[in-house]
Amino acid sequence: MNPPKPSPMPRPAHRTAQEGRSPWRLLQDSQRVRAGVQGAFLVLCAWIGVDFVRFMAWGLSGGACAEVAHPGGAEGFLPISALLSLKHGLGTGRIHPVHPAGLFIFIAILGIGLFLKKGFCSWMCPVGSLSEALWRLGRRLFRRNLALPRWADYPLRAVKYLLLGFFLWAVWQMDGPGLEGFLDSPFNVLADVRMYLFFARISGLALGVILVLAGLSLVVQNFWCRYLCPYGALLGFLSLASPLRVTRAKATCIDCGLCTKACPSRIQVHLAGRVGGDECMACYRCIAVCPVKDTLQMRAPVGKPVPAWLFGLLAVGLFVAVTGVAMVTGHWETRVSPGEYRQLIPDAAARP
Repeated sequence: MNPPKPSPMPRPAHRTAQEGRSPWRLLQDSQRVRAGVQGAFLVLCAWIGVDFVRFMAWGLSGGACAEVAHPGGAEGFLPISALLSLKHGLGTGRIHPVHPAGLFIFIAILGIGLFLKKGFCSWMCPVGSLSEALWRLGRRLFRRNLALPRWADYPLRAVKYLLLGFFLWAVWQMDGPGLEGFLDSPFNVLADVRMYLFFARISGLALGVILVLAGLSLVVQNFWCRYLCPYGALLGFLSLASPLRVTRAKATCIDCGLCTKACPSRIQVHLAGRVGGDECMACYRCIAVCPVKDTLQMRAPVGKPVPAWLFGLLAVGLFVAVTGVAMVTGHWETRVSPGEYRQLIPDAAARP
């Protein structure tokens, strides 16, 4: 069902430039707050990336240049290894020492999904932020984004759940010794190194696939996130248990449909009482465009509404708290020594 055409609304009251730039006014702008969090995490990822490039330059040189420590944050890009480490930890009560930072980052992201819906996807995930930047650029270039028809949309949305099911099944099949053996294997030890080498020496086919995905993301909102990301599928399942929901007050709703038009996940917000389902990314876009104050709010079944600035603070705070525990308790740095890396990295680079 298509949303109704928006009704003409009165223009907002005039605000002075000073009022528009006041800190409190900026905190009330959910999309500026979210963009700030997205930008901060993109800078953090870039910082980690630079450190990892320096680490790899040292490793590829065989230790000829100044030693650079392995950056633990790079392990956040190893979700499969983290999933295996999580199963190992639940089964043994021990934190596997090869990629411990990746495990804690994974736990932090799962925690955000459980309590704050898919907030990680739209507030913190670097791939999600780049995907959003692409569809926004596409909208500027082509004046609109393409919405796939239902006969194509539903089957494509199933792909990410099939991928997630495959990964979960593969992990479930591994027994204790097999799991331990894989986590200790050179393949897992060098998982982040191999990821770097994959992109540093990217093949024409892989580059072509990435460019096709980027092109599709220009014309279809969040193409990767909506149809292909198994990480997002996992967080979507967890988000079903989240106490927070976008809630619509039917008594004050004027049925303008602006909320549904603004939703990048194509949720029929204007028809819902509480937005459930696994596709809501808690991006606050629907709340931001609602012309009637307090008609749309992010809230739990009981208690006060959660404004965007508080939502962002909770998401960042949870992430920092979990990763901080890893650092304080000595579970952030890998057990792999610089000497081992100095030997293993050139060997990995020499292989086709």
